[in-house]
Amino acid sequence: MKQLEVKNLIKSYDGSYKAVNEISLELNRGDFIILLGLSGSGKSTLLRCINRLIEPTGGDIIYDGQSIIGLKGQDLRAYRRKIAMVFQQFNLVKNLSVMTNVLTGRLGYHSVASGFNKHDLELAEHNLQRVGLADYSKRIVKQLSGGQQQRVAIARALMQEPELILADEPVASLDPATADSIMQYLGEINRRDGISVICSLHFLSLARRYGNRVYALKDGICAFEGQPADIDETRFKQIYGEDAQII
Repeated sequence: MKQLEVKNLIKSYDGSYKAVNEISLELNRGDFIILLGLSGSGKSTLLRCINRLIEPTGGDIIYDGQSIIGLKGQDLRAYRRKIAMVFQQFNLVKNLSVMTNVLTGRLGYHSVASGFNKHDLELAEHNLQRVGLADYSKRIVKQLSGGQQQRVAIARALMQEPELILADEPVASLDPATADSIMQYLGEINRRDGISVICSLHFLSLARRYGNRVYALKDGICAFEGQPADIDETRFKQIYGEDAQII
């Protein structure tokens, strides 16, 4: 059974233009899928539909054999626990400590009022160690570099003990060396923990290094599906335009 199936998904924000236009996608457990495409091609919209952060206009999303389109309340909360998000702008509370930000990843399991237990604290320490920030737990987030903040965000995502991570252009605001290090953490999590990843990117070099499959989006439709190595210069120009060059 496939872990995730997106079937003919449509999302229109204004009832006219389709930001996502009948996109279909399949994810097996352990996959590292890369979404390629220009800004505005539909990558972020697709990821947010999968997590039900926004509601699809049409089509279906099936997780472990069950449609998640109609989930509400506790059922939707339980589904979202399985799927962690990593965002381009980190989405951290900058004036709080690293540890507090990481612990917020447990809020899908219990409320703020109930507090965090010993297991939560031990898990947070473990996940900070995994991303190389064990000595930063008491630091205020705004004191950290962009790459360090993204590692905090990854540690927070791991606090959900997810089955799938959706990474929405997680390296777009980082320099090339830092971007590669962030992708290395996601790659290790994918290989070591068996956590599936869908990651939107602009860099073909990173797609080839870390992805086992690529879906390239253009104007809301899927322009290419296949192996990263199959994207040659011709296909790259079809996705990014005739003036684009592979770097």
